[in-house]
Amino acid sequence: MLGRTIGWIGIALAGISSLQGSVPQSSSSPSRHGAQYRAVLNRYCVTCHNEKLRTGELILTKEKIDIGKVSEGAPVWEKVARKLRTRTMPPAGMPRPDEATYDAFAAYLETELDRAAAARPNPGRPVLHRLNRAEYTNAMRDLLDLEIDPEAFLPPDASSGFGFDNMGDVLTLSPLLMERYLSTAKKISLLAIGDPATPPVVATYMIPENFEQQDRVSEDLPFGSRGGIAIRHYFPLDAEYVARIRLQRIGSGLYAGQVIGMEEQKQLEVRMDGARIKLFSVGGEKTDEDVEVRFLAKAGMRLLGVAFLKDTLKQEGALRRRSSSSEGGVGWVAIEGPYRATGVGDTPSRRRIFICRPGGRAEEEPCAKRIISALARRAYRRPVSDGDARRLLALYRSGAMEGGFETGIGRALQGILISPEFLFRFERDPANAAPGTANRISDLELASRLSFFLWSSVPDDELLDLAAEGKLSETPVLEQQVQRMLRDPRSEALAGNFAGQWLHVRNLYLLSPPDPAVFPSFTANLRDAFRQEIDLFFKDLMQEDRSIFDLLSADYTFLNERLARHYGVPDVLGSHFRRVTLRDEQRWGLLGKGAILTVTSYATRTSPTLRGKWVLENILGTPPPPPPPNIPSLKEDKKTRKLSMRERMEQHRTNPACATCHRAMDPLGFALENFDAIGRWRTASADNTPLDVSGELPNGARFSGPAELRKALLSQREQFAATFTEKLLTYALGRGVEYYDMPAVRKILRDAAPSGHRWSSIVLGIAKSVPFQMRRSPEL
Repeated sequence: MLGRTIGWIGIALAGISSLQGSVPQSSSSPSRHGAQYRAVLNRYCVTCHNEKLRTGELILTKEKIDIGKVSEGAPVWEKVARKLRTRTMPPAGMPRPDEATYDAFAAYLETELDRAAAARPNPGRPVLHRLNRAEYTNAMRDLLDLEIDPEAFLPPDASSGFGFDNMGDVLTLSPLLMERYLSTAKKISLLAIGDPATPPVVATYMIPENFEQQDRVSEDLPFGSRGGIAIRHYFPLDAEYVARIRLQRIGSGLYAGQVIGMEEQKQLEVRMDGARIKLFSVGGEKTDEDVEVRFLAKAGMRLLGVAFLKDTLKQEGALRRRSSSSEGGVGWVAIEGPYRATGVGDTPSRRRIFICRPGGRAEEEPCAKRIISALARRAYRRPVSDGDARRLLALYRSGAMEGGFETGIGRALQGILISPEFLFRFERDPANAAPGTANRISDLELASRLSFFLWSSVPDDELLDLAAEGKLSETPVLEQQVQRMLRDPRSEALAGNFAGQWLHVRNLYLLSPPDPAVFPSFTANLRDAFRQEIDLFFKDLMQEDRSIFDLLSADYTFLNERLARHYGVPDVLGSHFRRVTLRDEQRWGLLGKGAILTVTSYATRTSPTLRGKWVLENILGTPPPPPPPNIPSLKEDKKTRKLSMRERMEQHRTNPACATCHRAMDPLGFALENFDAIGRWRTASADNTPLDVSGELPNGARFSGPAELRKALLSQREQFAATFTEKLLTYALGRGVEYYDMPAVRKILRDAAPSGHRWSSIVLGIAKSVPFQMRRSPEL
């Protein structure tokens, strides 16, 4: 810490509130206003070593901070401005100024900071960024028209301390990962082009044990079916393949391995791209038999469906349900092949790659150069240099000598996919850039930033053409391209990747699931429905260009029958998701979503602390500091189990080290206690104790229950808008937002306000911002 700790800002604010006439309402004369604030601070400043005057991790030092020279202490004054806006300063128990005083002081600081930033912008300097797994997968789709299973090729990427897996600081390249990229490049080039010598392999698709199979489980399976699985599988050649189907069996215990629910004979159907290829009779006397079918398949991505035919002609969802175990189901499906291949086929990837065909030996290399140049331009996100072309043509020649024209193209494609120019997003400083100065990135670099922000993928030809012509950075062109990119289906990546990580709903598949002994109704189907609800909700808000405040206030969501039954919403039948208006306002917006309520709970119970922390971090933008070391967890003995959750948390807060943070987190979490650990509505705890769901925000606003909490949060919509914008800017930049980015955040919000903070206005504001369009050159 700097020098002697001075706990003066809280007392100063109390003094300001008594001097309303001296508080400046604008910054037209910063030196005069600074002098007024300095006089107030000097009058009310006292030396204090009392820990109660520490607000979070912010400790102000009188000798080092000058209120009249705000720009010189920007890192500290940005923290002060945030605490003023969020009303978390002065600390609890200190006198608090009125709203006008808070706003005036914050406005003064922000205006001074913004003025300094405009005079000398600091866009930051992002570190070298490797393509993460999602970006690599999408690049294969857009570069080669090839759909791949990312988990089969590359390991997952770590998330940084900022909550996203596209942060440059974690996207390093270890020797082991480099080996994976080398092997992946070879496999993908063979898949994309086709290799007649491809050996048979086995791909197994498992169905979770807790997956319900008594109804139609996928929109890719036919009506009148139940259970089973829909598999999108890439068939490498025109050839024969074998599908082996194992029936669902008991996993453990005395009857481990016994087939479930097949006492009576049932019909099991196998379809390829919607056409039936086999109908089996299973069960009855053949209870323990698995089945297999051999079939012909054309090369490319195909849909293989395996499902039981229902025993009735009644409409889907109209039957009284029985347990999945009484019905039986499919345990796994294995696809083997290719066998007896007849050719590489006419796949979308081959059509994308082979934009020309040589008519003879003399035409092979010119055609190869054309193909390689087109692939490299899209992969490298820039025009191909003569050096690039020479290196790739050398690879082509070596491959062509061994196996002919297509082998040569495959060898060059491998070279493209392992090139640093593809795997990394290089940005280069201008040759004449002075050390430590802000410089605009090139149009080609801007194209890459835009495409990886909005599509998590490489730029398309339209974007690259405009960038190569130097037109992309022109404001009208940039605005038109952002709108076009948001309308494109590829922008679903923004909804899925950003929302999934910002809201922590990816953790549905990473954390320990709810305990089946406590929550037997939680199944894999419900987990998948939770995630799909969030994805569809976000995608709808973005495609309809709605206000970001609808994230909290929207009175609709997307449900299928399983999820509607969980929420207690009537008259929703079938496995397909559809938009449903919610009559119960307790379910409106993000606070009523089962995915969020589940990932902020423990396996056996709710957690007001986790839920309150989630609201502070992701809605209010005021995350609590990390807990001190050696803090005991909530007691779980016989005595404490008799207490209500509120009583147990109050007992926990008697520890002074816990009290400060829990005082802010717990009331927010208590308001959500009407939702149990898997998001079901309740009015009492498990032991029938009535729930107390009252609480208050740091600014003193009181509420009771989810609906009132939502209204209280919407009363601070500027705070939510700032939090959302900071999170989205973090995702867009691939680095954490720093104090020097806050002037840009405020400008984005000011520019978005006339539109009601619509999605497109926030995205466009980021695309036009200083940190997105510029970078700082290195210091000497």
